[in-house]
Amino acid sequence: MKTVLSVLFSSRYLPDFLVLSLVGVLQTMFAADLLRGVGKKARAAVIVAWAVSAVVLAFGFLLRFARVARHFPLWFSGWGRGLAMLWGFFSVMMIVVYVVSHVVPKAKPEDGVGRRRFLKAARAALFGVPAVAVGYGTFIQRFQLRLREQRVEIPGLPEGLHGIRIAQLTDLHVSPFLSVKELARAVEMANETKPHLTLVTGDLISTGNDPLDDCLDALAKLKSDAGVYGCMGNHEIYADSEAYTQVEGAKRGMRFLRQEREMVRFGSAGLNLAGVDYQLMHRRPYLRGAEKLVAPGAFNLLMSHNPDVFPVAAQKGFQLVVAGHTHGGQVRVEILRQDLNVARFFTPYVDGMYREAGASIFVSRGIGTIAIPTRLGAPPEVALLTLCRI
Repeated sequence: MKTVLSVLFSSRYLPDFLVLSLVGVLQTMFAADLLRGVGKKARAAVIVAWAVSAVVLAFGFLLRFARVARHFPLWFSGWGRGLAMLWGFFSVMMIVVYVVSHVVPKAKPEDGVGRRRFLKAARAALFGVPAVAVGYGTFIQRFQLRLREQRVEIPGLPEGLHGIRIAQLTDLHVSPFLSVKELARAVEMANETKPHLTLVTGDLISTGNDPLDDCLDALAKLKSDAGVYGCMGNHEIYADSEAYTQVEGAKRGMRFLRQEREMVRFGSAGLNLAGVDYQLMHRRPYLRGAEKLVAPGAFNLLMSHNPDVFPVAAQKGFQLVVAGHTHGGQVRVEILRQDLNVARFFTPYVDGMYREAGASIFVSRGIGTIAIPTRLGAPPEVALLTLCRI
């Protein structure tokens, strides 16, 4: 019993299992409602089918999906998991649309021909929304890599740092969902901006089975006047690749700062660049000992994969934080002027520029995807930050 519970509560597959189980329940309720007038046997068949699926999921979870997946090619296991999650996402959208459809008036015999046609077309279009949204996010917007230029206005910025351009790549997630070829396009885009400094802020890969060496080889082609620096993300922890990434990155000319700092000079001006490993949310307070990374009297920039550290970083003396992690929400929908996305449940710093207490943070949407191979309302990007004195 203790072994089963330890697997349940220690495995990082638990969230996937819970999400898929919830989707299964919702699908059953949805199907049962549709089959309400069909008969008891049909409803019983749906319930049995769901029960069998739940048992398969449970056993797969307890046996660790990775044990089975390792016998298949990487793309097969990656896309298998991704398609399962994508089906869950699509199912939830269909259920929401089904509920909303009850608000749309149904055509009545006494209605005119034009009204009946309009109402039928409206209901048909409503049920087509999930398929269109998922298809667009998976096959179109996921590949719409763009350059995002952002002015970073800093009061009292040293004159020598005014106009300094910083390229940022983050959340690459080189995996079956993002190829090395696609990453190479992002590297070329960053190089075309001729940055003074380039930062890679974590999540180079998604799992320990992903091609980390190929990813580092592609990043080795990044060019900037003052060099290429990086920090570690949460997926480096999952893949147990933090030390390897630091060592192999250094061999390729990239320095990953792990609770370290370096004074990067631009002529007579200096920029104190610090980097920390991913700050685990359950191990607060954040940035323990990071005050030692601050250079008094200098402009201090912190690389942190997790943007949630921003208030603490500002208190410790960092004027600018550069982060990623959120993917800009990855899938975001605006309803009644509210930006709905999963990332908002974890941090208020989801996408773009934020300023508090005299400090600033920029959060990039990143390049790759996680869980589902879809981006909707949050296209991938390479960011170019320009420091500006005000």
